[in-house]
Amino acid sequence: MLNFSELNEREVLALAVSLEEDDARFYRDIAEVLREDHPASAQMFDAVAEEEDGHRHRLLTLYRQRFGDHIPLLRRADIKGFVHREPVRSAKRIAPDEARQRAAIMEAETRRFYLEAAGRSTDAGTRQLLGDLAAEEGRHEAKVERLESELVPEHVAQDEAETSRRLFVLRYVQPGLAGLMDGSVSTLAPLFAAAFATHSSWETFLVGIAASLGAGISMGFAEALSDDGSLTGRGSPWMRGGVCGVMTTVGGLGHALPYLLPSFTAATILAFLVVIAELIAIAWIRNRYMHTPLLPTLVQVVLGGVLVFAVGVLIGSA
Repeated sequence: MLNFSELNEREVLALAVSLEEDDARFYRDIAEVLREDHPASAQMFDAVAEEEDGHRHRLLTLYRQRFGDHIPLLRRADIKGFVHREPVRSAKRIAPDEARQRAAIMEAETRRFYLEAAGRSTDAGTRQLLGDLAAEEGRHEAKVERLESELVPEHVAQDEAETSRRLFVLRYVQPGLAGLMDGSVSTLAPLFAAAFATHSSWETFLVGIAASLGAGISMGFAEALSDDGSLTGRGSPWMRGGVCGVMTTVGGLGHALPYLLPSFTAATILAFLVVIAELIAIAWIRNRYMHTPLLPTLVQVVLGGVLVFAVGVLIGSA
C-alpha cells in the first residue's frame, strides 16, 4: 500500500476521480437497497449520487487539461489511512437513519482527503478545485438535510420509521418469539415427564437437552421453508429460520440447565422459577412489539404453560 504523501499531483487527481466514482456508486447502492421499503429516502440518495457525478466530471475535465486522457488506476484500498467501507449488499436491509450515518462518515473522510490534497497542490487551478470540493463535501450534510426536508417530509419520515419497525417485527421478532414460545412451552412436557419418572437430575438434563436441540432444528427448518419472503416481505428465509431455531433452543435450555444441579429438588424448583420467568418474558415481548394487552397475554401464555407442565407431570408420575 502507498502512503498519501508519496503521490504526485497526477496520482492525487486520479485518486480523487476514483473516490467520486466510489461515492456515487455507494449512494446508488444505498438507494437501491432502500427503494422497496423507503422510496422517498432512496430518491434523496439518488440526488446525492448525481451531485457526486458532477464532482467527478469537474475532476475529469481538470485532469484531461493537465495530464491527458489516460488515468492511472488508484483506489482507496491502495492508499494507507482510508477507512474500510463495508459494501452495501442488496440482500441486507438497511434503515434510513443507518444509511445517513454511513454517508456522513464517508463525506467527512472525503472532505479530509480534499483538504490534504489541496494543501499539497502547486497548481492554482487544481488547488482551487480541490478546495471547492472540500467545501462542498463539508456542506453535504446540510444539503442532505435540505433534500431530506424536500423529499422526505415529516409524515413520510414517520411512515418510513413505522415501516422499519414493522419489517423488524416481521423478520426478527415474530420468528424469534415463535421459537421462544415453542422452546419454552413444548419442551415442558418431556422435561418434567422425565423428571418425575426418574427423579434423576442428570437423566432429566439429557432429556431436556435432546428436546431443546431437536425442537430448535425442527422449528428452524419449518420457519425457513414456510415462505421465501418475496411476497410477504419477511426477508431471508434462512435468517428467519436461524433466529427461530436459536430462540427455540434457548427457550428449552432455560429450564433444562437447572438439572445440572446434583440435588433433584433444588433443580426442579429452579427450573420451575425459570419457566415462570420465560412465560413473563414472552408476554412482555408480545405486549412490546405486537401491542397485545399485557394482562390477557400473560394469562394466555401462563395457561398454556401450565397445561403442558401438567401433562408432563401426569405422564411422569404414572
